[in-house]
Amino acid sequence: VQLQASGGGLVQPGESLRLSCAASGSFFSINVMGWYRQAPGKQRELVATITSGDNTNYADSVKGRFTISRDNAKNTVSLQMNSLKPEDTAVYYCNANIRVSPLYRAMNYWGKGTQVTVSS
Repeated sequence: VQLQASGGGLVQPGESLRLSCAASGSFFSINVMGWYRQAPGKQRELVATITSGDNTNYADSVKGRFTISRDNAKNTVSLQMNSLKPEDTAVYYCNANIRVSPLYRAMNYWGKGTQVTVSS
């Protein structure tokens, strides 16, 4: 199982970016998918998560600015980031809780991070 993220970059404050992440490989089901971020010198923190039933959860710092969505048919999760601030600068990581077989417990998988830099 692999998670491949894309969409990071350098933007100015107030601008938007969209991150996408696709799960590939052989698996039985995907439960919660989400995005986390880690700024220099800080711990990794939750940004947003979404269940297979489209229930969402956001960090207070991004509520009203970021929107998480998923396409269960394509095994993808996206993060639309609007009104970006310099404090949103971080490496963003895709995460998915995946069951590879009905015989096994679900496990957390991480994608390689994608850099988001918000600077004027």
